[in-house]
Amino acid sequence: MFPAVTQYRMRLTVGEHSARHIRRIVRSLLAEWELAELTDAVELGVTELVANVVRHVPDRRCEVVVLRTAGVRVEVADGCPQLPSVPEGLVPEAESGRGLVLVGAVADKWGVESRGRSGKVVWFECGTA
Repeated sequence: MFPAVTQYRMRLTVGEHSARHIRRIVRSLLAEWELAELTDAVELGVTELVANVVRHVPDRRCEVVVLRTAGVRVEVADGCPQLPSVPEGLVPEAESGRGLVLVGAVADKWGVESRGRSGKVVWFECGTA
């Protein structure tokens, strides 16, 4: 049986330290939902997606949604229509460009949904395999 709260939504303008606060919220939700075993993966995934907003979205505004499904789905929506991509030929010494590679490594699945001119949603799911 799922807990009473099955989604958490926050709209915010993110900065350099926002991921720390969002991780704390995610950790609390996962504990409440008895999914603490997913904490490391979900924290890493949400950190990378929020970092992408900080680096690539001019106004740094986004909406973070954490959904209780068979596992957990995290969505980060922003108003920038430019879709993220995984760089080809990424070398181990690269100092950037690995965020989505990391998300892919810890998530069961992930993706990007375009909202046309109004932006995009980058999402991942853990614990659904």
